[in-house]
Amino acid sequence: MSTVMKVAQRGSFTKEMEAVAKEEGIEVEILRQRIARGTVVIPRNIDRELKPVGIGEGLTTKVNVNIGTSTTYVNLDLELEKVKVAIEYGADTLMDLSTGGDLDEIRRKFLKITNVPFGTVPIYQASLETAKKKGAVVYMTEDEIFDTIEKHLKDGVDFITVHTGITKELVSKLKNSSRLTGVVSRGGAILAAWMLHNIKENPLYSNFDYLLELAEKYDATLSLGDALRPGSIADAHDELQVAELVNNSKLTKRAWQKGIQVMIEGPGHMPLDKIAPDIKLEKILSGGAPYYVLGPLVTDVAAGYDHIASAIGAAIASAEGADLICYLTPAEHLSLPNVEQVKEGLIAAKIAAHAGDIVKLGEKAKGKDIKMSRARAKLNWQEMFNLSYDNKHARAIHEQFGASSVTSCTMCGSLCVYLILEKYLEGGS
Repeated sequence: MSTVMKVAQRGSFTKEMEAVAKEEGIEVEILRQRIARGTVVIPRNIDRELKPVGIGEGLTTKVNVNIGTSTTYVNLDLELEKVKVAIEYGADTLMDLSTGGDLDEIRRKFLKITNVPFGTVPIYQASLETAKKKGAVVYMTEDEIFDTIEKHLKDGVDFITVHTGITKELVSKLKNSSRLTGVVSRGGAILAAWMLHNIKENPLYSNFDYLLELAEKYDATLSLGDALRPGSIADAHDELQVAELVNNSKLTKRAWQKGIQVMIEGPGHMPLDKIAPDIKLEKILSGGAPYYVLGPLVTDVAAGYDHIASAIGAAIASAEGADLICYLTPAEHLSLPNVEQVKEGLIAAKIAAHAGDIVKLGEKAKGKDIKMSRARAKLNWQEMFNLSYDNKHARAIHEQFGASSVTSCTMCGSLCVYLILEKYLEGGS
């Protein structure tokens, strides 16, 4: 099987590479070299046509949107609407985290209406089906885990989160750790409980070679999950988080030897001053593998506004070299998000990713900002709306006190700086 990475390692190109190179404004040969090294991935499944998206070194920071049902609230129509909104407002990738309802039907319906890379976390379905049949998630067999993974890949899923770095040794340290919030990853908690009950090694770790075979069969990308990510700023960079990152970095290099594309997932909750070191640590340990970060949230007390706390961290992470930002919504830690909250979270993350790109990519990323500045200087409101992340929202705010018929906004009115100086700067007397 010739995966995208194997093609790149042979010195050849694919249509996906050519499309991404054109979109990103780089030479396709440079992109090919990065894919061959593993520092860029183009998530795809051989059984699905989609818009190619490049994630990694020298490319714009991408944003992922999580959608899906919960065990307490299942409304497929609502989730389908979230998918549509996410695509409309520029999500680069989508992930289905569903845990309630008919998981196969939900996943397949999502796949039908998406044209961007689509990911899942198969351990959720494997554990839920086991609990339903046998009474508890700890009774999963290794075959059931891998059968579920292949079912997702067979459906056309482009990338999967697999918690490969949490090991029996690390789980044994949980009881005596100083963590405030323990294990906040659902997949991590499931596997930790499984290991403690069965007194066996994590199947995703011990059978990593088989996992690579499945990824190769469908040319899917593995996203190595952060089962031990910090769920509190006090837990950031503790022994458990760093040890898991070391494990995932070693596994990444094994995957590259087989021509399998890999991303590594990261925190989580993290104070501002630890974000840059965290990005650098991942890049050094892994050899530059694309880093997929959740936020990070820079404070634990932003309930109802966690999309803002997350965007602050995401902007720093992007500037320092993070490659894929997982959005958070205002509902984080509180509830399943509604459609509007999905939109708010996505836009906050998009702004953060772009702010980081201005630093990471320099002049290449400033084009839209220059256009906006010129439009503001000319009081060209339509152009300003068009350049906004939410055209309708920007227009509604501008017009909320009747400014639609005047040249300036209602903040400055006749004292608008561009009106005061206009005739003098244009040569008038």
